[in-house]
Amino acid sequence: MSVIILLIGVSILIAGGFLIAFIWSSKDGQFDDVYSPPRRILFDQKNKTKANE
Repeated sequence: MSVIILLIGVSILIAGGFLIAFIWSSKDGQFDDVYSPPRRILFDQKNKTKANE
């Protein structure tokens, strides 16, 4: 029975480590989209002409 309590504690510790790593990486900008903004500039011409009309 004590093994189950030990495994639950270890699993909570590992899950907390992954949660901290996820929060740290998302605040650091690891999940920012770096692909779409340069491509959006190339295809934004139609939207600008509609706005100017």
